[in-house]
Amino acid sequence: MITVFDRRLFENFNWGLILITILIGILGLGVLYSAVNAGGSDNNMHILFKKQIVWITGSFIIVLISLFFPYKIFHKGSFIIYLLCVGLLISVMLFGKYVAGSQRWLALGPFTIQPSEFMKISLIFVLASVYSGIISETGLSFWHIIKPSLLLFPPFLLILLQPDLGTALLLLFIAASITLFVKVKKSVFLSCGVLTVFAVPLAWMFGLKEYQKGRVLTFLDPDRDPLGTGYHIIQSKIAIGSGMISGKGFMKGTQNALDFLPEQHTDFILSVLAEEWGIIGCSVLLFLYFMLLLLGLNIAYHCRNIFGSILAFGITIMIFWQIFINIGMVMGLMPVVGVPLPLISYGGSSVLTNMIGIGVLLNISMRRFLRC
Repeated sequence: MITVFDRRLFENFNWGLILITILIGILGLGVLYSAVNAGGSDNNMHILFKKQIVWITGSFIIVLISLFFPYKIFHKGSFIIYLLCVGLLISVMLFGKYVAGSQRWLALGPFTIQPSEFMKISLIFVLASVYSGIISETGLSFWHIIKPSLLLFPPFLLILLQPDLGTALLLLFIAASITLFVKVKKSVFLSCGVLTVFAVPLAWMFGLKEYQKGRVLTFLDPDRDPLGTGYHIIQSKIAIGSGMISGKGFMKGTQNALDFLPEQHTDFILSVLAEEWGIIGCSVLLFLYFMLLLLGLNIAYHCRNIFGSILAFGITIMIFWQIFINIGMVMGLMPVVGVPLPLISYGGSSVLTNMIGIGVLLNISMRRFLRC
C-alpha cells in the first residue's frame, strides 16, 4: 500500500505546473490592479484587488493541503459533491442575490459565492466517475451516455434560468469534450450532430431571451446598436487595437482609465492587458496558458488510472474552454457571455474553482504511477 509519505509522491511533483500557475496569478493581479485603479477614481473598486489577493492566497493554501489526500476520494465522493452543488444552485433560485438582472450569487457573510462556478468542477468529477466504469474500446453507445446526459441536464437548466447562458454552455462544452475523449460510436456522434442542427433554431425561438438574441445579432453586426448591445464589443476592440505591439504602459490605457471599457476587471480584463502591454503582453499570457494546457494533457496521458486520466482531461478542457470563449468574446469573434478569464479576471468563485482544478492536476501527477 502506498502511503502519503512515499518518496515517489515528491519525485513526481509537477514543479512546472505550479510555477506556471504562480506566474499567471501574478500577471493577473498586476492587470487587475491597473483595471481597478487606473484613472485615479475615488470609487471603492480598489478593494476588489485586496479581495482577489485573499482568494488567490486562500485557494493556494487549500491546494497545498489537498495534495496530502489521494485524488481518488473524488471518485468515491463525486455524487455527493455533485448533489451539494446542485443544492447550492437551487438555493440561488430561492435565496440568491440579484445583480444586474441576474440571480447567480449567494451571500455568505462578507463574501459572495457563485455556485455555478463550482458546478463546473463537480460535473467533471461525476462524469469522470461514471465514464471510468463504462469506458469501452469500441466506443460508447446511446445507452451509455443516457446517465451522463441526465447528470448534465439539472445544472444546465438551473444555470440557464439564472440566467447565465455562458456558464450553461460551458457545462455543455465540457461534458461533450469529455464524452468525445472517452470515445463514442460513430452512430452516436453523427446522431448528436444532427440533433444539434435541429436544436439550434428551436433554442433561438423558444430558449433565448430577447437580450441574449440581441447579443448574438450584435456579434454578427456590432454597429447595429453601437451605444447599446454593441458597446462592449466596440470599446473592447478599440482598447485591443490601440495597444498595438508593446502597449501604452502600465496604468496608461485610456479606454480603461476613462471608463470607456465596461466590466474591465471581470469579463473584459484581457482588453486592459492588450491596451497596456500590446501584442507582447498578450503573447506572454497565451504562452503561459499554452504551457498550462500542455502540462494538463500530459498528466492525463501518463496517468495509469482511467478515472485519473479522464479527470485530468476534464479539468484541462474546462480551463481551455474558458480561455477560448473569453478571448473570442473580447475580440468580437464570439457573442458576449459571462465567462471569466482563468486566474486573471476578478472573482473569488472562479479563482477557487480553477485553483481546485490545478490542485487536482498536481495530485494526479504525483500519483500517476498508481493503477487502482
